[in-house]
Amino acid sequence: MTFQVDMGTDGAGKSVPIDLEELLATRLLVQGNSGSGKSHLLRRLLERSANQVQQIIIDPEGDFTTLAGPYGHTAIEAVAYSVTEVTRFAARCREHRASVVLSLEGLEMEGQMRCAAAFLMGLFDAPREFWYPALVVVDEAQIFAPAAGAEVSEEIRRASLSAMTNLMCRGRKRGLAGIIATQRLAKLSKNVAAEASNFLMGRTFLDIDMARAADLLGMERRQAEAIRDLQRGTFLALGPAVSRRPVEIRIGAVETSARSGSPILTPLPDAPAADMKQFLLEGLEDMPPPPPPPPAAPRTGRGADRADLASGRGRAGGAEAGRGSGVHRTGHSRRDARDRRRPGCGVAHRGGAVPGFPGALPDGRGIPRAARHLGLCAPPCRRARRDFRRPGRRMGRSDPRSL
Repeated sequence: MTFQVDMGTDGAGKSVPIDLEELLATRLLVQGNSGSGKSHLLRRLLERSANQVQQIIIDPEGDFTTLAGPYGHTAIEAVAYSVTEVTRFAARCREHRASVVLSLEGLEMEGQMRCAAAFLMGLFDAPREFWYPALVVVDEAQIFAPAAGAEVSEEIRRASLSAMTNLMCRGRKRGLAGIIATQRLAKLSKNVAAEASNFLMGRTFLDIDMARAADLLGMERRQAEAIRDLQRGTFLALGPAVSRRPVEIRIGAVETSARSGSPILTPLPDAPAADMKQFLLEGLEDMPPPPPPPPAAPRTGRGADRADLASGRGRAGGAEAGRGSGVHRTGHSRRDARDRRRPGCGVAHRGGAVPGFPGALPDGRGIPRAARHLGLCAPPCRRARRDFRRPGRRMGRSDPRSL
């Protein structure tokens, strides 16, 4: 049994149909920039074949939920269900052969990819007795099968890409015919796009997308300019379900419309500027002030010591560290506090801490050379070197060779 879906007319006004049975076996790729008429094309195909085959639509923007009224589709808002419930819902769709629209509106990109992957795997893993033929339409397919790393976790990206690859590569044996639509061929995974045998290419302006579209249509690169000149709602078609040679199709009219149509110019309000300002600022004075930002967490470690030195807190910090305990940072007791410092000497003696450099040793090692050049500390005196060489002295907190 074959069924011809009338998609529109060619340049001569002759009807151009799509063989539905052939489409189920060979899959379809639709490409076109925003405003080229992709959603209009998909809506025409779905409306004309609604009574012939089960239809499953993954809709990121919720535009196809309007099919629920006149054509009996079941619209499901994925934002209201968990991933487990979406997977179970997909299995029941195959069991009862229900035409459904899975709306992903209201979810972030990561949530959309996770939900779509779970839904597709639920369709794919249905028992063999429920492998009835169905059209699986995925709008904005570049979201779910990105050619490069997306702004989501690697685990979710792999799961979504794997589900899309299974749909296009292995779905035919399970009765699933993938129909994917994208704005950017360059952003769509090549492994997913290559599994389609039928193509409908709409208007696009980027050279990289035109080159890929021309390759898929079997056109030369210099002929790719024709894709840029296509009118809105006009597509170049090629494939066993449509035509063996590229043919230009003007998509016919549809009966339903999307919830969010194309923008239309609307007259601006006539309110005076003073009244408009009052409308915009009314009630803002009564709003509570925003809460203060949380205090910054204290930094620890060697990086904090260097930051304290740069901000001028190093000397105070070193003094407080020396006063806070009975043992100095280098491990010596307070009985040598009288010898901690000599007039005119910039380093600590007998275990005193060098301001801003708590890990420095009494002979001056461990003090950055830049600090000496800036005059932050003077070279060690003879007494400091003598005390450091005295046998039995305990070493400091840090090994100078690690500084």
